[in-house]
Amino acid sequence: MNWETIYRRKVTDVAGALGVIESGSRIYIGGGAGVPQQLTQHLTSRAADLRHVELVHVLTFADAPYAAPEYADNFRVNALFIGPNVRRAVHQGRADFTPVFLSEIPAMFRNEILPLDVALISVSPPDEHGFCCFGVEVGTTKPAAESARIIVAEVNRQMPRTLGDSFIHVSRLHHIVEVDQPIPEAPPVAASAEQLKIGEHIAGMIPDGATLQMGIGSIPDAVLHHLGGHKDLGIHTELFSDGVIDLVERGVITCARKTFHPGKIVSGFLFGSQKLYEFVDNNPLIEMHPTDYVNDPFNIAQNERMVAINSAVEVDLTGQVCADSIGSRIYSGVGGQVDFIRGAARAKGGMPIIAFPATAKRGALSRIVPTLKNGAGVVTTRNDVYYVVTEFGVASLHGKTVRQRAQALIQIAHPKFRNELTAAAKELEYL
Repeated sequence: MNWETIYRRKVTDVAGALGVIESGSRIYIGGGAGVPQQLTQHLTSRAADLRHVELVHVLTFADAPYAAPEYADNFRVNALFIGPNVRRAVHQGRADFTPVFLSEIPAMFRNEILPLDVALISVSPPDEHGFCCFGVEVGTTKPAAESARIIVAEVNRQMPRTLGDSFIHVSRLHHIVEVDQPIPEAPPVAASAEQLKIGEHIAGMIPDGATLQMGIGSIPDAVLHHLGGHKDLGIHTELFSDGVIDLVERGVITCARKTFHPGKIVSGFLFGSQKLYEFVDNNPLIEMHPTDYVNDPFNIAQNERMVAINSAVEVDLTGQVCADSIGSRIYSGVGGQVDFIRGAARAKGGMPIIAFPATAKRGALSRIVPTLKNGAGVVTTRNDVYYVVTEFGVASLHGKTVRQRAQALIQIAHPKFRNELTAAAKELEYL
């Protein structure tokens, strides 16, 4: 039987596809911009028939109607990374959070630590050989689909075809819903003066031929803004956005000097504008892989001159990094920060960087603090931190004593907080 016949037999409507979900089952929802929008937006249509369905997903860029209070007995989210669409449900106790490194999520599915009954995914139309592509979100979705008992796929005509370890054959799909709708986009956000200064500091640290990890947001874009004079940069990152396109077109990002997948931008997922989705479509420069490959610290470390750039909520005077919570209230998740910090640290000529504006709340609070807030989670330990960057400069912490660390961090804090931090450091007997 040819693949076209197999495909047509599996096509159904949204109601028919969602009919496979049963009470008490665990459902994976495709993440990021690869969220299956029609399937997730209509999940609540089954609410009257379902109880205690667990919905597992990472950050998703779509509404989450299933997380509303009225569906608390029907659906319970288990977030592996907390996004704005489920944050209130987590904070109100109607949803759960599972702390986990992004690199280890695929193994939780494959080893049945979190066995999956159904995977709801979004893929491209099949090619001439019957292979659909996971497109903008390969990272955790491909491993989830390969682990689930039942795969329900939205085949979206607008999903780009990305290359790499990013395909699934139509014979593996159990139910298919055909859709034609735009992929969720991230509008560009202008960087502040502080963020541009941070980007300038980091760009000055990056050597020609370096391989970069950076996500989306104003600080990564500010770094890229200052890299126009660099040569032969590469990308190995869990996520990238529009910022890389200009540097590729200008010949700055060539990946020619990469020592792991030379000549290729390696990533797990994408989120940006329609321009980005058109750029990556069928582009042999781009290789997409699951996160247990992209985020494996041993793979990351194979990139010489690996520069990992990550952010923080706050950093204490010993170098402990809180990046996932505000005090005891968990805000996001670990993501890939530790994976890349440790991978970059082990790379030849590697450079792990934590970067953030020196203040929060419009300058009212210092983000460099004597001690982390009560209950704050330590995402990156003081032992893993090499460089911390704010708009006021760079603190080099690796191999430094606690006294030296405190001194260096105080020097890159906002000037109006430096005396206060110095007094606190003395009281803590760091100085």
